[in-house]
Amino acid sequence: MTFEQIYRQEWGQVVATLIRLTGDWELAEECAQEAFAAALQRWPQDGVPDKPGAWLTTTARNKAVDWLRREAVGAAKLKEVAVLGAEPDEAYDVPDDRLRLMFTCCHPALAIEARVALTLRTLAGLSTAEIARAFLVPETTMSKRLTRAKQKIQHAGIPYRVPPAHLLPERTPAVLAVLYLLFNEGYTDVVRTSLSSEAIRLARLLVQLMPDEPEAAGLLALMLLHDSRRDTRLSADGVLVTLEDQDRTRWDNAVITEGVDLLDDTLRRRSPGPYQVQAAIAACHASARTAADTDWPQIAALYGQLKQTPVVALNRAVAIGMADGPAVGLRLVDDLAAGPLAGYHLLPATRADFLRRLGRYPEAATSYREAIELAATDAERRYLARRLDEVG
Repeated sequence: MTFEQIYRQEWGQVVATLIRLTGDWELAEECAQEAFAAALQRWPQDGVPDKPGAWLTTTARNKAVDWLRREAVGAAKLKEVAVLGAEPDEAYDVPDDRLRLMFTCCHPALAIEARVALTLRTLAGLSTAEIARAFLVPETTMSKRLTRAKQKIQHAGIPYRVPPAHLLPERTPAVLAVLYLLFNEGYTDVVRTSLSSEAIRLARLLVQLMPDEPEAAGLLALMLLHDSRRDTRLSADGVLVTLEDQDRTRWDNAVITEGVDLLDDTLRRRSPGPYQVQAAIAACHASARTAADTDWPQIAALYGQLKQTPVVALNRAVAIGMADGPAVGLRLVDDLAAGPLAGYHLLPATRADFLRRLGRYPEAATSYREAIELAATDAERRYLARRLDEVG
């Protein structure tokens, strides 16, 4: 297991343990960072311990003890942290450590955006920049949101503990949003597929925990349908392969069948929510034998059923453009240019694609260059550069 994988797996548990015992989010994160920095320095020489999570927790605990001793914040708290060992032997309604911590973080006293962002930062170890990109806001804005959320928790004395079963439903929408964004982070960055795999694992557990929650099943179906294409999304030389150009014979049909069956069962309840609608869109793509067979009018209609967030509006513009022609799609994309999507690389990338299809190559080249500057991953930049070569 690589150090990055250990970081992704253990970060949340270490931070959560220290938060529970110190009640101080900033101290918990600082001590966790120091523990991981110590591991990065010592493990290459000493070797990775058999239980890296226990090593990191103990190291972070000791650093918290040192800080509390220096600050003389109280003998009782110091003793509580000093004797920290394994998790107490408690019976939980939520069976998995990571999922349990997500429900713990997603406290309804915070706005849902703050809950989701704080959980991604605290438990998933995503950087502030990565979370800001997911929310389409500047990094400085997200940093302030995270700080305000931590301060509200601390000042209001909001307890950091697992909620009882009857309070889980009020936290479920935020947990679903966390899993969705965690999956997207791993799916967008094709070299970090462990994130999307972990999101799928947790979504499966959530469906087992809450079998009567249709949106949990809808989210799992959505993830599975996207994940069925994982092995075809990157070329041998590390270039992103778009849906249109993927080798559909290599899609995982067993995963597609599982996702479609799960979606069909969920839709029979006749309470379609946004994750179920998005899963239906993914099913349209998965059921098309060739790119030309894609039912773009149906996809456009499904996007019309969703709340028209900036990203949904862009995706709907793509679907309409594919159904009614690139000129129509280009007009819709241009209408979005002055809004919140400014700085989002898929906006100029989509515009460039429509311009390329229209044969307006000089304009397409300009938009491809803009998209390359904004793209977050090497695979995307290489794909866009290849397109730029075609039109330039």
